[in-house]
Amino acid sequence: MLIDLSHTIAHGIVTYPGLPSPIICDFLSRENSQSHYAEGVEFQIGQITMVANTGTYLDTPFHRYADGKDLSDLPLEHTVDLEGLRVHTSASAIGPEAFRGLSVAGKAVLVETGWSRHWGTDAYLSGHPFLTEEAAAWLKGEGARLVGIDSLNIDDIADKRRPVHSTLLGAEIPIVEHMTNLTTLPDSNFQFFAAPVKVKGFGTFPVRAFAILSGLPTR
Repeated sequence: MLIDLSHTIAHGIVTYPGLPSPIICDFLSRENSQSHYAEGVEFQIGQITMVANTGTYLDTPFHRYADGKDLSDLPLEHTVDLEGLRVHTSASAIGPEAFRGLSVAGKAVLVETGWSRHWGTDAYLSGHPFLTEEAAAWLKGEGARLVGIDSLNIDDIADKRRPVHSTLLGAEIPIVEHMTNLTTLPDSNFQFFAAPVKVKGFGTFPVRAFAILSGLPTR
């Protein structure tokens, strides 16, 4: 069974306060394409202008560190076919106690806070749940392969040090932010996928994040 964990990118959506919304339009419309082809044949070529931090996206080490791996360097093994864990919490500041007792080594740890219910509203843009510096250090020390969250930022945006990004990306642990639909996942027994496009010199890009539930058909 496939579970989609990504928000839809649409014209004008707001992902993060202060960042521009995507502009989605035709580069070549179906009507204008008709003169290029045989009668009855038409195509659309779309155009999108957006910042990399749009929708559900993955951060690589290059997002934080100039000498870190970018989208083209990060191995696929860090983003696809990862054994997944879903961790539900109602805490605002999520500490290591949320993860203790779990085996996270080599796994995608997805933190489900329920904040994605506010997506597309002003409420989404402030007061979001986040991981603490201590939680990031614990996940790094225990060998997590990837960490995701369904809120505005994995860090407390009031802390300009961005300790969670710094700790995880410094250890080459990718981050997926602005996830959704995590409530539909089991706590374990699923594989997680979040591959970005292979762009040189970029540290962040939207992903179609999804999970495959183990032992169930994909259709």
